[in-house]
Amino acid sequence: MKKFNILFYILLAGLFTTGCKKIDRLPETDFTDADFWNTETDLINAANRLYQELDADWIDNRADDALNQSPNLTSNGNRSVPNQSGDWNDRYDEIFTANNILQKGGKASVSQAIKNRYFAEARFFRAYAYSKLVKIYGDVPLVLKTLDINSPELYMARTPRQTVIDTIYADLDFAAQWLPTRAALPAAQFGRVTKSTALALKARVALYEGTRAKFHNDPSSNWQNHLNVAITAAQAVMGEGHTLFNNYGNLFLAAGEGPTNTENIFVKIYGVSNTNIILAHNNSRDLENGRMAPTRNLIRQYLYSDGLPAWNTDNTASATVSPLFVAEGSETSYNTILDNRDPRVAFTYYRAGETAYQGPWVPKTSLGSRSAFATKKGFSIPDQVLNAATVDRILIRYAEVLLIYAEAKFELNGLISDADLNLSVNLLRTRVGFAPRLTNAFVTTNNLSMREEIRRERTVELAMEGFRYDDLIRWKMAEVLLPQEILGAKFIAAEWVGTNQNTLILNANQVLIVEQASNRSFRTDRDYLYPIPINEITLSGGNVVQNPNWQ
Repeated sequence: MKKFNILFYILLAGLFTTGCKKIDRLPETDFTDADFWNTETDLINAANRLYQELDADWIDNRADDALNQSPNLTSNGNRSVPNQSGDWNDRYDEIFTANNILQKGGKASVSQAIKNRYFAEARFFRAYAYSKLVKIYGDVPLVLKTLDINSPELYMARTPRQTVIDTIYADLDFAAQWLPTRAALPAAQFGRVTKSTALALKARVALYEGTRAKFHNDPSSNWQNHLNVAITAAQAVMGEGHTLFNNYGNLFLAAGEGPTNTENIFVKIYGVSNTNIILAHNNSRDLENGRMAPTRNLIRQYLYSDGLPAWNTDNTASATVSPLFVAEGSETSYNTILDNRDPRVAFTYYRAGETAYQGPWVPKTSLGSRSAFATKKGFSIPDQVLNAATVDRILIRYAEVLLIYAEAKFELNGLISDADLNLSVNLLRTRVGFAPRLTNAFVTTNNLSMREEIRRERTVELAMEGFRYDDLIRWKMAEVLLPQEILGAKFIAAEWVGTNQNTLILNANQVLIVEQASNRSFRTDRDYLYPIPINEITLSGGNVVQNPNWQ
Protein backbone atom coordinates (compact mmCIF):
# COMPACT_ATOMS: atom_id res chain seq x y z
CA MET A 1 0.00 0.00 0.00
CA LYS A 2 1.13 3.55 -0.72
CA LYS A 3 3.47 4.78 2.03
CA PHE A 4 1.78 2.47 4.50
CA ASN A 5 4.71 1.12 6.48
CA ILE A 6 6.33 4.28 7.74
CA LEU A 7 2.96 5.94 8.36
CA PHE A 8 1.79 2.93 10.33
CA TYR A 9 4.84 2.99 12.57
CA ILE A 10 4.62 6.75 13.06
CA LEU A 11 0.98 6.38 14.09
CA LEU A 12 2.00 3.53 16.38
CA ALA A 13 4.60 5.77 18.00
CA GLY A 14 1.87 8.25 18.86
CA LEU A 15 -0.04 5.49 20.62
CA PHE A 16 3.07 4.47 22.55
CA THR A 17 3.53 7.99 23.88
CA THR A 18 0.10 8.00 25.53
CA GLY A 19 -0.65 4.34 26.15
CA CYS A 20 0.54 1.83 28.73
CA LYS A 21 1.55 -1.77 29.27
CA LYS A 22 -1.61 -3.33 30.65
CA ILE A 23 0.34 -6.12 32.32
CA ASP A 24 2.06 -3.61 34.64
CA ARG A 25 -1.23 -2.00 35.72
CA LEU A 26 0.25 1.49 35.26
CA PRO A 27 -2.06 4.50 34.88
CA GLU A 28 -3.07 4.75 31.25
CA THR A 29 -1.36 8.14 30.86
CA ASP A 30 2.02 6.80 32.09
CA PHE A 31 4.78 5.06 30.20
CA THR A 32 7.92 5.26 32.31
CA ASP A 33 11.50 5.48 31.12
CA ALA A 34 12.17 2.19 32.91
CA ASP A 35 9.65 0.48 30.64
CA PHE A 36 10.94 2.19 27.53
CA TRP A 37 14.34 2.80 25.86
CA ASN A 38 15.19 -0.91 25.98
CA THR A 39 14.91 -2.27 22.42
CA GLU A 40 15.43 -1.22 18.82
CA THR A 41 11.65 -0.97 18.48
CA ASP A 42 11.67 1.56 21.31
CA LEU A 43 14.32 3.60 19.51
CA ILE A 44 12.36 3.45 16.26
CA ASN A 45 9.15 4.57 17.96
CA ALA A 46 10.95 7.39 19.75
CA ALA A 47 12.53 8.54 16.48
CA ASN A 48 9.16 8.40 14.73
CA ARG A 49 8.08 11.29 16.92
CA LEU A 50 10.59 13.43 15.01
CA TYR A 51 8.71 12.72 11.78
CA GLN A 52 5.37 13.45 13.42
CA GLU A 53 6.59 16.90 14.46
CA LEU A 54 8.04 17.73 11.05
CA ASP A 55 6.43 20.78 9.44
CA ALA A 56 5.53 20.58 5.76
CA ASP A 57 6.09 24.32 5.15
CA TRP A 58 3.47 24.49 2.39
CA ILE A 59 2.59 28.17 2.43
CA ASP A 60 5.21 30.93 2.23
CA ASN A 61 4.19 34.34 0.92
CA ARG A 62 6.65 36.52 2.81
CA ALA A 63 8.50 37.71 -0.31
CA ASP A 64 7.55 39.19 -3.67
CA ASP A 65 6.78 35.94 -5.45
CA ALA A 66 3.48 34.82 -3.94
CA LEU A 67 0.44 36.28 -2.22
CA ASN A 68 -2.04 35.10 0.36
CA GLN A 69 -5.63 36.22 0.56
CA SER A 70 -4.55 39.24 2.60
CA PRO A 71 -1.24 41.15 2.87
CA ASN A 72 1.60 39.39 4.63
CA LEU A 73 2.82 41.44 7.61
CA THR A 74 6.39 40.18 7.29
CA SER A 75 6.46 40.99 3.57
CA ASN A 76 5.10 44.51 3.92
CA GLY A 77 6.99 45.54 7.06
CA ASN A 78 4.00 45.72 9.40
CA ARG A 79 4.68 42.83 11.77
CA SER A 80 4.99 43.46 15.51
CA VAL A 81 6.75 41.69 18.36
CA PRO A 82 4.64 38.61 19.26
CA ASN A 83 4.03 37.33 22.78
CA GLN A 84 4.87 33.85 21.56
CA SER A 85 5.48 32.20 18.22
CA GLY A 86 5.47 28.72 16.72
CA ASP A 87 8.57 29.74 14.77
CA TRP A 88 10.36 29.57 18.15
CA ASN A 89 8.30 27.18 20.28
CA ASP A 90 7.82 24.46 17.69
CA ARG A 91 11.52 24.33 16.94
CA TYR A 92 12.43 23.90 20.60
CA ASP A 93 9.79 21.17 20.92
CA GLU A 94 11.60 19.34 18.12
CA ILE A 95 14.95 19.95 19.78
CA PHE A 96 13.59 18.52 23.04
CA THR A 97 12.45 15.37 21.24
CA ALA A 98 15.88 14.93 19.67
CA ASN A 99 17.73 15.58 22.93
CA ASN A 100 15.46 13.15 24.76
CA ILE A 101 16.43 10.36 22.36
CA LEU A 102 20.12 11.18 22.63
CA GLN A 103 20.02 11.34 26.42
CA LYS A 104 17.89 8.28 27.15
CA GLY A 105 18.47 5.96 24.20
CA GLY A 106 21.89 4.89 25.41
CA LYS A 107 20.38 2.32 27.78
CA ALA A 108 18.85 0.26 24.97
CA SER A 109 20.12 -3.32 24.78
CA VAL A 110 21.27 -3.09 21.18
CA SER A 111 24.61 -2.64 19.46
CA GLN A 112 26.24 0.77 19.33
CA ALA A 113 25.79 0.79 15.57
CA ILE A 114 22.01 0.43 15.96
CA LYS A 115 21.96 3.16 18.61
CA ASN A 116 23.98 5.43 16.36
CA ARG A 117 21.49 4.97 13.51
CA TYR A 118 18.70 6.50 15.60
CA PHE A 119 21.00 8.98 17.34
CA ALA A 120 21.86 10.09 13.81
CA GLU A 121 18.17 10.68 13.05
CA ALA A 122 17.86 12.69 16.26
CA ARG A 123 20.92 14.78 15.48
CA PHE A 124 19.70 15.43 11.93
CA PHE A 125 16.35 16.74 13.19
CA ARG A 126 18.05 18.81 15.89
CA ALA A 127 20.24 20.37 13.20
CA TYR A 128 17.19 20.96 11.00
CA ALA A 129 15.39 22.77 13.82
CA TYR A 130 18.41 24.91 14.69
CA SER A 131 18.97 25.76 11.02
CA LYS A 132 15.48 27.25 10.93
CA LEU A 133 15.96 29.13 14.19
CA VAL A 134 19.29 30.70 13.37
CA LYS A 135 18.12 31.70 9.90
CA ILE A 136 15.38 33.98 11.20
CA TYR A 137 16.53 34.91 14.71
CA GLY A 138 20.34 34.89 14.47
CA ASP A 139 21.82 33.99 17.85
CA VAL A 140 19.59 31.53 19.76
CA PRO A 141 20.00 29.51 22.98
CA LEU A 142 21.86 26.30 22.16
CA VAL A 143 20.31 23.51 24.23
CA LEU A 144 21.93 20.09 23.83
CA LYS A 145 20.24 18.15 26.64
CA THR A 146 16.77 17.73 28.07
CA LEU A 147 15.78 20.25 30.72
CA ASP A 148 13.54 20.12 33.76
CA ILE A 149 12.03 22.89 35.83
CA ASN A 150 15.22 23.26 37.87
CA SER A 151 17.66 23.40 34.95
CA PRO A 152 19.73 26.60 34.94
CA GLU A 153 19.76 26.45 31.13
CA LEU A 154 16.15 27.61 31.20
CA TYR A 155 17.58 31.07 31.84
CA MET A 156 20.48 30.88 29.40
CA ALA A 157 21.30 33.73 27.06
CA ARG A 158 21.47 33.48 23.29
CA THR A 159 24.40 31.50 21.91
CA PRO A 160 26.48 33.18 19.18
CA ARG A 161 25.34 32.28 15.69
CA GLN A 162 28.66 30.74 14.65
CA THR A 163 28.65 28.38 17.64
CA VAL A 164 25.17 27.19 16.70
CA ILE A 165 26.25 26.67 13.07
CA ASP A 166 29.31 24.69 14.19
CA THR A 167 26.99 22.45 16.22
CA ILE A 168 24.71 22.01 13.21
CA TYR A 169 27.68 20.93 11.12
CA ALA A 170 28.82 18.49 13.80
CA ASP A 171 25.34 16.99 14.11
CA LEU A 172 25.08 16.57 10.35
CA ASP A 173 28.54 15.03 10.09
CA PHE A 174 27.53 12.44 12.68
CA ALA A 175 24.25 11.85 10.85
CA ALA A 176 25.98 11.41 7.49
CA GLN A 177 28.34 8.86 9.06
CA TRP A 178 25.65 6.67 10.63
CA LEU A 179 22.53 7.04 8.50
CA PRO A 180 21.98 4.50 5.71
CA THR A 181 22.74 5.55 2.18
CA ARG A 182 19.92 6.20 -0.24
CA ALA A 183 20.63 2.91 -1.99
CA ALA A 184 20.77 0.93 1.27
CA LEU A 185 17.50 2.27 2.72
CA PRO A 186 14.77 -0.39 2.38
CA ALA A 187 11.86 0.74 0.21
CA ALA A 188 9.50 0.17 3.15
CA GLN A 189 11.43 2.82 5.11
CA PHE A 190 11.19 5.49 2.41
CA GLY A 191 10.67 8.81 4.15
CA ARG A 192 13.31 8.21 6.81
CA VAL A 193 16.38 10.39 6.52
CA THR A 194 19.51 9.09 4.85
CA LYS A 195 23.14 10.05 4.45
CA SER A 196 22.11 12.17 1.45
CA THR A 197 19.56 14.04 3.57
CA ALA A 198 22.21 15.01 6.11
CA LEU A 199 24.70 16.08 3.45
CA ALA A 200 22.08 18.05 1.51
CA LEU A 201 20.99 19.93 4.63
CA LYS A 202 24.63 20.70 5.40
CA ALA A 203 25.05 22.10 1.90
CA ARG A 204 21.87 24.20 2.31
CA VAL A 205 22.96 25.62 5.67
CA ALA A 206 26.49 26.31 4.45
CA LEU A 207 25.32 28.14 1.32
CA TYR A 208 22.98 30.28 3.42
CA GLU A 209 25.67 31.12 5.97
CA GLY A 210 28.36 31.75 3.37
CA THR A 211 26.33 34.07 1.16
CA ARG A 212 24.68 35.82 4.11
CA ALA A 213 28.07 36.58 5.65
CA LYS A 214 29.48 37.67 2.28
CA PHE A 215 26.73 40.08 1.30
CA HIS A 216 26.07 41.37 4.80
CA ASN A 217 29.80 41.85 5.43
CA ASP A 218 29.64 39.83 8.65
CA PRO A 219 33.11 39.99 10.27
CA SER A 220 32.26 37.19 12.74
CA SER A 221 31.94 34.58 10.00
CA ASN A 222 34.45 33.37 7.40
CA TRP A 223 32.16 33.17 4.40
CA GLN A 224 34.72 31.36 2.24
CA ASN A 225 34.85 28.48 4.73
CA HIS A 226 31.08 28.08 4.59
CA LEU A 227 31.04 28.08 0.79
CA ASN A 228 33.74 25.42 0.73
CA VAL A 229 31.61 23.35 3.11
CA ALA A 230 28.62 23.81 0.78
CA ILE A 231 30.61 22.68 -2.26
CA THR A 232 32.04 19.63 -0.50
CA ALA A 233 28.66 18.54 0.89
CA ALA A 234 26.90 19.08 -2.43
CA GLN A 235 29.56 17.08 -4.26
CA ALA A 236 29.10 14.26 -1.77
CA VAL A 237 25.35 14.16 -2.48
CA MET A 238 26.10 14.20 -6.21
CA GLY A 239 28.09 11.01 -5.65
CA GLU A 240 25.19 9.18 -3.99
CA GLY A 241 23.42 8.14 -7.18
CA HIS A 242 20.59 10.68 -7.27
CA THR A 243 19.00 11.66 -10.58
CA LEU A 244 16.45 14.25 -11.62
CA PHE A 245 12.90 12.99 -12.05
CA ASN A 246 12.04 12.88 -15.75
CA ASN A 247 8.88 15.00 -15.56
CA TYR A 248 9.04 18.36 -13.76
CA GLY A 249 5.26 18.71 -13.47
CA ASN A 250 4.67 15.21 -12.13
CA LEU A 251 7.48 15.61 -9.60
CA PHE A 252 5.06 17.41 -7.28
CA LEU A 253 2.16 14.99 -7.76
CA ALA A 254 1.48 11.39 -6.77
CA ALA A 255 3.45 10.22 -9.82
CA GLY A 256 6.60 11.65 -8.26
CA GLU A 257 6.26 9.94 -4.89
CA GLY A 258 8.23 7.06 -3.47
CA PRO A 259 11.71 5.57 -3.47
CA THR A 260 11.96 5.10 -7.23
CA ASN A 261 12.15 8.89 -7.61
CA THR A 262 15.70 9.53 -6.46
CA GLU A 263 15.31 13.31 -6.79
CA ASN A 264 13.45 13.10 -3.48
CA ILE A 265 15.98 13.52 -0.67
CA PHE A 266 13.77 14.61 2.25
CA VAL A 267 9.98 14.42 2.23
CA LYS A 268 7.09 14.81 4.61
CA ILE A 269 5.02 11.65 4.13
CA TYR A 270 1.22 11.82 3.91
CA GLY A 271 -1.31 9.09 3.22
CA VAL A 272 -2.46 6.44 2.89
CA SER A 273 -5.18 7.80 0.59
CA ASN A 274 -8.15 10.17 0.79
CA THR A 275 -10.34 7.17 1.60
CA ASN A 276 -7.96 5.80 4.23
CA ILE A 277 -6.46 8.84 5.92
CA ILE A 278 -3.69 8.63 8.48
CA LEU A 279 -2.23 12.07 7.79
CA ALA A 280 -3.50 14.66 5.31
CA HIS A 281 -3.17 18.29 4.26
CA ASN A 282 -5.00 20.96 2.24
CA ASN A 283 -2.41 22.17 -0.26
CA SER A 284 -4.54 21.87 -3.40
CA ARG A 285 -7.47 23.61 -1.72
CA ASP A 286 -5.09 26.33 -0.55
CA LEU A 287 -3.88 26.86 -4.12
CA GLU A 288 -7.47 26.99 -5.35
CA ASN A 289 -8.26 29.59 -2.70
CA GLY A 290 -5.33 31.81 -3.62
CA ARG A 291 -3.09 31.27 -0.61
CA MET A 292 -0.07 30.99 -2.93
CA ALA A 293 -1.05 33.22 -5.83
CA PRO A 294 2.00 33.92 -8.03
CA THR A 295 2.94 37.48 -8.92
CA ARG A 296 4.14 39.19 -12.07
CA ASN A 297 7.30 40.01 -10.09
CA LEU A 298 8.07 36.28 -10.11
CA ILE A 299 6.99 35.54 -13.68
CA ARG A 300 9.30 38.29 -14.93
CA GLN A 301 12.25 36.17 -13.75
CA TYR A 302 11.75 33.46 -16.37
CA LEU A 303 13.88 33.47 -19.51
CA TYR A 304 12.38 33.47 -22.97
CA SER A 305 12.77 30.46 -25.23
CA ASP A 306 15.95 31.96 -26.77
CA GLY A 307 17.61 31.89 -23.35
CA LEU A 308 17.51 35.68 -22.93
CA PRO A 309 15.76 37.68 -20.19
CA ALA A 310 13.72 40.84 -20.08
CA TRP A 311 14.19 41.59 -16.39
CA ASN A 312 16.96 41.28 -13.82
CA THR A 313 16.55 39.57 -10.47
CA ASP A 314 16.21 43.02 -8.84
CA ASN A 315 13.11 43.67 -11.00
CA THR A 316 14.89 46.18 -13.25
CA ALA A 317 15.07 45.89 -17.04
CA SER A 318 18.00 43.75 -18.20
CA ALA A 319 20.77 45.23 -20.35
CA THR A 320 20.01 42.69 -23.06
CA VAL A 321 16.33 42.09 -23.68
CA SER A 322 15.02 39.08 -25.59
CA PRO A 323 13.39 40.04 -28.90
CA LEU A 324 10.57 37.70 -27.84
CA PHE A 325 9.66 40.02 -24.96
CA VAL A 326 6.39 41.89 -25.37
CA ALA A 327 6.28 45.17 -23.48
CA GLU A 328 3.69 44.99 -20.73
CA GLY A 329 1.70 47.86 -22.20
CA SER A 330 1.50 45.94 -25.48
CA GLU A 331 0.33 42.59 -24.11
CA THR A 332 -2.75 41.62 -26.07
CA SER A 333 -3.98 38.85 -23.78
CA TYR A 334 -3.62 37.37 -20.33
CA ASN A 335 -1.41 34.62 -21.79
CA THR A 336 1.07 36.93 -23.53
CA ILE A 337 3.42 37.04 -20.55
CA LEU A 338 3.40 33.21 -20.46
CA ASP A 339 4.21 32.78 -24.16
CA ASN A 340 7.61 31.74 -25.56
CA ARG A 341 9.12 31.11 -22.15
CA ASP A 342 11.24 28.60 -20.28
CA PRO A 343 9.10 25.39 -20.29
CA ARG A 344 8.86 25.54 -16.49
CA VAL A 345 6.35 28.36 -16.94
CA ALA A 346 3.87 25.90 -18.43
CA PHE A 347 4.41 23.47 -15.55
CA THR A 348 4.00 26.15 -12.88
CA TYR A 349 1.18 28.52 -13.92
CA TYR A 350 -2.24 28.06 -15.51
CA ARG A 351 -3.00 29.83 -18.77
CA ALA A 352 -6.35 31.46 -19.39
CA GLY A 353 -8.71 28.78 -20.69
CA GLU A 354 -6.62 25.90 -19.36
CA THR A 355 -8.48 23.47 -17.11
CA ALA A 356 -7.61 24.47 -13.57
CA TYR A 357 -9.29 24.28 -10.16
CA GLN A 358 -12.96 24.46 -11.08
CA GLY A 359 -12.84 24.28 -14.85
CA PRO A 360 -11.15 26.55 -17.43
CA TRP A 361 -9.13 29.29 -15.72
CA VAL A 362 -10.70 32.72 -16.01
CA PRO A 363 -8.59 35.66 -14.78
CA LYS A 364 -10.11 37.07 -11.62
CA THR A 365 -9.22 38.32 -8.18
CA SER A 366 -12.14 36.59 -6.50
CA LEU A 367 -11.68 33.32 -4.60
CA GLY A 368 -8.57 34.77 -3.02
CA SER A 369 -6.22 34.96 -6.04
CA ARG A 370 -5.28 38.59 -5.57
CA SER A 371 -2.82 38.58 -8.49
CA ALA A 372 -5.27 36.90 -10.93
CA PHE A 373 -2.52 34.39 -11.69
CA ALA A 374 -3.03 30.75 -10.68
CA THR A 375 -0.49 28.19 -9.49
CA LYS A 376 -0.41 24.84 -11.28
CA LYS A 377 2.72 23.43 -9.62
CA GLY A 378 1.69 20.88 -7.02
CA PHE A 379 -2.05 21.15 -7.70
CA SER A 380 -3.75 17.75 -7.71
CA ILE A 381 -7.39 17.16 -8.57
CA PRO A 382 -7.64 14.07 -6.29
CA ASP A 383 -6.23 16.21 -3.48
CA GLN A 384 -9.01 18.84 -3.71
CA VAL A 385 -10.98 17.00 -1.02
CA LEU A 386 -11.00 19.11 2.14
CA ASN A 387 -8.63 17.79 4.83
CA ALA A 388 -7.88 14.70 2.75
CA ALA A 389 -4.91 15.54 0.49
CA THR A 390 -2.15 12.94 0.70
CA VAL A 391 0.51 13.87 -1.88
CA ASP A 392 3.88 14.01 -0.12
CA ARG A 393 5.65 17.33 0.48
CA ILE A 394 9.22 17.51 -0.85
CA LEU A 395 11.44 19.37 1.61
CA ILE A 396 14.82 18.78 -0.04
CA ARG A 397 15.32 17.56 -3.60
CA TYR A 398 18.33 16.88 -5.75
CA ALA A 399 17.69 19.90 -7.99
CA GLU A 400 18.30 22.18 -5.02
CA VAL A 401 21.62 20.46 -4.35
CA LEU A 402 22.72 21.14 -7.94
CA LEU A 403 21.76 24.79 -7.54
CA ILE A 404 23.65 25.01 -4.25
CA TYR A 405 26.72 23.60 -5.98
CA ALA A 406 26.55 26.13 -8.83
CA GLU A 407 25.98 29.14 -6.61
CA ALA A 408 28.63 28.22 -4.05
CA LYS A 409 31.15 27.53 -6.82
CA PHE A 410 30.53 30.93 -8.38
CA GLU A 411 30.39 32.95 -5.18
CA LEU A 412 33.59 31.46 -3.79
CA ASN A 413 35.85 32.95 -6.48
CA GLY A 414 33.52 34.91 -8.76
CA LEU A 415 33.66 32.37 -11.56
CA ILE A 416 32.34 28.98 -12.57
CA SER A 417 33.46 26.68 -15.37
CA ASP A 418 31.24 25.49 -18.19
CA ALA A 419 31.88 21.95 -16.92
CA ASP A 420 30.37 22.84 -13.54
CA LEU A 421 27.43 24.55 -15.22
CA ASN A 422 26.83 21.35 -17.17
CA LEU A 423 26.84 19.40 -13.91
CA SER A 424 24.22 21.68 -12.38
CA VAL A 425 22.19 24.38 -14.12
CA ASN A 426 22.19 22.78 -17.54
CA LEU A 427 20.96 19.45 -16.17
CA LEU A 428 17.88 21.27 -14.91
CA ARG A 429 17.30 22.85 -18.29
CA THR A 430 17.74 19.53 -20.08
CA ARG A 431 15.16 17.91 -17.80
CA VAL A 432 12.44 20.32 -18.98
CA GLY A 433 13.54 20.46 -22.62
CA PHE A 434 14.89 24.02 -22.44
CA ALA A 435 17.40 24.14 -25.32
CA PRO A 436 19.56 27.20 -24.46
CA ARG A 437 22.53 26.39 -22.25
CA LEU A 438 24.11 28.67 -19.68
CA THR A 439 27.76 29.09 -20.59
CA ASN A 440 30.41 31.69 -19.95
CA ALA A 441 30.45 32.57 -23.65
CA PHE A 442 26.63 33.05 -23.70
CA VAL A 443 26.84 35.37 -20.70
CA THR A 444 29.68 37.42 -22.20
CA THR A 445 28.18 37.63 -25.69
CA ASN A 446 24.83 38.82 -24.38
CA ASN A 447 26.15 41.22 -21.74
CA LEU A 448 24.60 39.20 -18.91
CA SER A 449 25.74 38.58 -15.34
CA MET A 450 26.63 35.04 -14.32
CA ARG A 451 25.50 35.76 -10.75
CA GLU A 452 22.16 37.01 -12.05
CA GLU A 453 21.65 33.94 -14.22
CA ILE A 454 22.54 31.46 -11.47
CA ARG A 455 20.17 33.25 -9.10
CA ARG A 456 17.50 33.33 -11.79
CA GLU A 457 17.84 29.59 -12.33
CA ARG A 458 17.37 28.96 -8.61
CA THR A 459 14.34 31.26 -8.49
CA VAL A 460 12.47 29.61 -11.36
CA GLU A 461 13.42 25.99 -10.63
CA LEU A 462 12.35 26.29 -6.98
CA ALA A 463 9.45 28.69 -7.60
CA MET A 464 6.52 28.37 -5.17
CA GLU A 465 8.51 25.99 -2.94
CA GLY A 466 9.24 28.46 -0.14
CA PHE A 467 12.80 29.64 -0.91
CA ARG A 468 12.36 33.18 -2.19
CA TYR A 469 12.18 35.11 1.09
CA ASP A 470 15.21 33.38 2.57
CA ASP A 471 17.14 33.97 -0.64
CA LEU A 472 16.37 37.69 -0.61
CA ILE A 473 17.53 37.87 3.01
CA ARG A 474 20.88 36.17 2.43
CA TRP A 475 21.55 38.06 -0.83
CA LYS A 476 20.76 41.32 1.00
CA MET A 477 18.14 42.05 -1.64
CA ALA A 478 15.14 42.24 0.68
CA GLU A 479 15.61 45.97 1.17
CA VAL A 480 15.46 46.43 -2.62
CA LEU A 481 12.62 44.10 -3.58
CA LEU A 482 10.22 43.87 -0.65
CA PRO A 483 9.30 47.59 -0.65
CA GLN A 484 8.43 47.49 -4.36
CA GLU A 485 4.87 47.29 -5.63
CA ILE A 486 3.47 43.81 -6.20
CA LEU A 487 1.99 43.33 -9.65
CA GLY A 488 -0.48 40.83 -11.04
CA ALA A 489 -1.98 40.03 -14.43
CA LYS A 490 -2.89 42.52 -17.13
CA PHE A 491 -6.53 43.50 -17.16
CA ILE A 492 -8.24 42.83 -20.48
CA ALA A 493 -11.98 43.19 -20.04
CA ALA A 494 -12.98 40.55 -22.58
CA GLU A 495 -10.99 37.90 -20.68
CA TRP A 496 -11.78 38.95 -17.10
CA VAL A 497 -15.38 37.77 -17.32
CA GLY A 498 -17.45 39.02 -14.38
CA THR A 499 -14.82 41.45 -13.03
CA ASN A 500 -15.65 45.13 -12.59
CA GLN A 501 -12.61 47.19 -13.61
CA ASN A 502 -13.54 49.86 -11.09
CA THR A 503 -12.75 47.45 -8.26
CA LEU A 504 -9.12 47.15 -9.41
CA ILE A 505 -6.04 49.33 -9.08
CA LEU A 506 -4.27 49.36 -12.45
CA ASN A 507 -1.07 51.03 -13.60
CA ALA A 508 -0.60 52.90 -16.88
CA ASN A 509 -0.10 49.57 -18.68
CA GLN A 510 -3.41 48.25 -17.32
CA VAL A 511 -1.47 45.83 -15.15
CA LEU A 512 -3.02 44.98 -11.79
CA ILE A 513 -1.30 46.60 -8.80
CA VAL A 514 -1.97 44.14 -6.01
CA GLU A 515 -0.04 45.99 -3.30
CA GLN A 516 1.19 49.53 -3.77
CA ALA A 517 4.77 50.43 -2.89
CA SER A 518 3.47 53.04 -0.45
CA ASN A 519 1.97 50.20 1.63
CA ARG A 520 5.19 48.20 1.79
CA SER A 521 8.47 48.75 3.63
CA PHE A 522 11.63 47.02 4.80
CA ARG A 523 13.88 48.45 7.51
CA THR A 524 17.50 47.43 7.04
CA ASP A 525 18.28 48.16 10.70
CA ARG A 526 15.59 45.74 11.91
CA ASP A 527 13.88 43.46 9.42
CA TYR A 528 16.72 41.15 8.46
CA LEU A 529 16.00 39.28 11.70
CA TYR A 530 12.70 38.30 13.29
CA PRO A 531 11.71 39.73 16.69
CA ILE A 532 12.23 37.44 19.67
CA PRO A 533 8.86 36.56 21.27
CA ILE A 534 8.25 38.52 24.47
CA ASN A 535 7.58 35.38 26.51
CA GLU A 536 11.05 34.02 25.73
CA ILE A 537 12.68 37.18 27.02
CA THR A 538 10.52 37.21 30.14
CA LEU A 539 10.93 33.50 30.94
CA SER A 540 14.70 33.80 30.64
CA GLY A 541 14.77 36.53 33.26
CA GLY A 542 15.92 39.00 30.62
CA ASN A 543 18.99 36.97 29.67
CA VAL A 544 17.57 36.49 26.17
CA VAL A 545 17.73 39.96 24.63
CA GLN A 546 15.66 41.35 21.80
CA ASN A 547 16.98 41.70 18.25
CA PRO A 548 17.98 45.24 17.28
CA ASN A 549 15.31 47.92 16.89
CA TRP A 550 12.34 45.70 17.71
CA GLN A 551 10.18 47.40 20.32
